[in-house]
Amino acid sequence: MASPRDPWFDNAKMALVTLVVLGHSWVLLPDTARVEHAYDFLYAWHVPAFVLVTGYLSRSFSYSRARLWNLVRTVAVPYVLFEAGIAMFRIQVGGEQLEDLWRDPHWPMWFLSALFFWRLLTPVFRDLWGGLALAVAISLVAGLYAGDTLDVARVLGLLPFFVLGLKATPERLELLRATWVRVVSVLVLVAIFWVTARTDQWAATEWLYYRARYDELDVSDSRAFLTRASLLVLGTLGAMAFLALVPRVQGWFARMGGATLVVYLFHGFAIKGAGYAGWGDVTDAHPVAGFVVTSLLAVGLALLLASPPVARVLTHVVDPLGFAGRRVGDAAEVAVASQRVDEHAQQVEHLVAAQDTDQAAPVAAPAARG
Repeated sequence: MASPRDPWFDNAKMALVTLVVLGHSWVLLPDTARVEHAYDFLYAWHVPAFVLVTGYLSRSFSYSRARLWNLVRTVAVPYVLFEAGIAMFRIQVGGEQLEDLWRDPHWPMWFLSALFFWRLLTPVFRDLWGGLALAVAISLVAGLYAGDTLDVARVLGLLPFFVLGLKATPERLELLRATWVRVVSVLVLVAIFWVTARTDQWAATEWLYYRARYDELDVSDSRAFLTRASLLVLGTLGAMAFLALVPRVQGWFARMGGATLVVYLFHGFAIKGAGYAGWGDVTDAHPVAGFVVTSLLAVGLALLLASPPVARVLTHVVDPLGFAGRRVGDAAEVAVASQRVDEHAQQVEHLVAAQDTDQAAPVAAPAARG
């Protein structure tokens, strides 16, 4: 019997994917100090939190045939389809020029590429003593060499957050529910907000993506190690603070937590479409109102995509092999049921025929004896 879903993580997943849409929508806004600060504050901790939750929910992954097939079906196949789909949209509608499709993930597709490799690494790091320390070392060193192919730079750079999720247990996470921890968490987020107001003094926004090599950021190796280590600490504190503040209540928002992949894969079309339609020009003229309206529309978009009527339809596109499998399964069940009905009908016919024979036999017998 499947264990019931934890509304805490459904709420966290839905909140985090909504923040993804929110952050991407801010790219349409003018580069004001207010927007840049909000963007840096969000990206300092919400991607680490997203990866940490992903790691926690990946703990049961193994190298079994069923798990590997599920990884291909739910991660690799959507990556191939949506990398092509959003690239076609950007080229045909937006007139953009894109190169290295599938080899170099474009825009939000990096997460599926990273998730594929993180899941494969799960059995290695889950039970490895010192695995978190090793992941941190890998992240620090990766900045020297990691490249763009399948976004391996992000795979390795964000690895500590994924391993932190793997190492988490329900008992350890329960400690975040204490009242004093929640109070401290508010102070932590306030502190991060203050620190990110000064991000450009010690780390440009590009650092928050964990994708660039250190030499591309024009800093010494020692400065680079220190900067990334600081961001790992900042991201961990922010992620933990976020989780501590997420409510553990079942409701309509938590029920949307099962549709986060739908939101993630489809929101890019709407964001890019708004950009092509000239939304950025509108917000240039009204920066404050544009920030508020864009943010509200982004949240509304996430909720719309995750709403049950919409998500039920779009899930078939996200998981076409699963949809086809379910259709085949339904057809097989119908065929089996039909066969059973036919067999039952034949049995009834045989019983009726036997009863007719039994009733006719006493009438014919006397004639035969006469």
